[in-house]
Amino acid sequence: MRDAGQEETRRRRLDALELIARRLEPLPAERGRIAAETAAYVDTFIESLTGEKAYVGGTCEGLRTMKVTETGKPFGEVFSYLRDEMNRVGINSSSGSCFGYIPGGGIWTSAVADFVAAATNRYAGVYFASPGGVIIENQMIRWLCSIIGYTDRAHGNLASGGSIANLTAIQAARDASGIDSTNVRKSVVYATAHVHYCIHKALHTTGLGEAVRRTVPMDSRYRMDPAALGNMLAADRDQGLKPFLVIATAGTTDTGAVDPLDAVADLCEAHEAWFHVDAAYGGFFVLVDELRGLFKGIERSDSVVMDPHKGMFLPFGSGAVLLREGAKLTSSHAHDAPYMQDAAGFDEISPADAGPELSRHFRGLRMWLPLHVHGVAPFRANLEEKMLLCREFVDGIRARGFETGPEPELSVAMFRYPSPDANAFNRSLLDALQDDGRSFFSSTEIDGTFWIRCAVLNFRTHRAEIARALEGISRCLQNLLESRKPPA
Repeated sequence: MRDAGQEETRRRRLDALELIARRLEPLPAERGRIAAETAAYVDTFIESLTGEKAYVGGTCEGLRTMKVTETGKPFGEVFSYLRDEMNRVGINSSSGSCFGYIPGGGIWTSAVADFVAAATNRYAGVYFASPGGVIIENQMIRWLCSIIGYTDRAHGNLASGGSIANLTAIQAARDASGIDSTNVRKSVVYATAHVHYCIHKALHTTGLGEAVRRTVPMDSRYRMDPAALGNMLAADRDQGLKPFLVIATAGTTDTGAVDPLDAVADLCEAHEAWFHVDAAYGGFFVLVDELRGLFKGIERSDSVVMDPHKGMFLPFGSGAVLLREGAKLTSSHAHDAPYMQDAAGFDEISPADAGPELSRHFRGLRMWLPLHVHGVAPFRANLEEKMLLCREFVDGIRARGFETGPEPELSVAMFRYPSPDANAFNRSLLDALQDDGRSFFSSTEIDGTFWIRCAVLNFRTHRAEIARALEGISRCLQNLLESRKPPA
């Protein structure tokens, strides 16, 4: 037993520690001041986006030299680094003039939802811990399943993005198909050369790196060639191999192409192969009436990946994996532990049983709040607008003498200026555009040809941003051509 002196020493130590520990819970007045300062900055940031560059080079030297201290720093001083460096340097993905890669968005109502989710800190991975949180996430999954045509037998999981979503689907495919160390080298995976590189990472992570991989040829519009796929499937089966997994893409990153999903579904059924669709970029365009036909057959897939941080304009860290037979997802990912016995026996499927993550952000709220506040109509309108804006960009760039790739199926276009040294010239043009920074573009290389890409998907991109981008391209092109003229 401790004596009275020891008890008093401990009491005093606890009192002193409590005073320091309570600093993590600011008093109401300080919370209000910090919240007001933060909200004012966010409002200024949003309102000034039109005048800000979409890309700014830099090295963030202030952030680089910051040191964590024992006593901390004033909020305003710390926040200034976010305002003046972190949010000023690099790609401004919140800008409507961001056309590089696949643009993000970050709608304001999602930011409000994230604030609530982080401040209340509900654990939404298990129904027992947060029935409401799991109901919200599962409601979002059911809505996603409904828009691609899956039945009520389907289920899914909200992940951090397309990488983990694809990983989750491929693991479920592996387990449902009985692929293990005894047969992996006789199992065959099929995809085009334009499949997203996260697929290769997922195959490696799931132990499928030793599977046979076939690169399926593409047509002139960079879509999977079903006839070539059919020949490959038949030839592999004749050789005693197991056609295991066919991965189609609904909206490739390079060109925005949508593979012929219905024809691929026919072949997968005939050869008993798992049909997976990576629709991380393009999947939400199924909401657009004019484009729905492109996605015919997606409802026949075994699994689909969609990224709400792309086609729904949510903050980064929003992905979704959906399985037509939801039981195959939970069979692959659900596990028990003695200390979790209190959480068993509920009707709702817990997210922890439908994916690899246990501790995870309450992601469903950032989709649930905007969908219920805004309804589906503004999302559908944004997607149709981006499709049409991409076509307007293509018309404008052709009028300026540029070559373009295939007609955009969704909202990605490729362009290049004709020149004897076209690859080098267009690299220089892209450098000039990025140095200018008022609009941001990225590039790709296909069959040795360098292309500049224009991806239109930010919810803040409208006709004014397209016009400004075309003006900027004309300006940078003219400057580059002038710099190459021989001296008089």
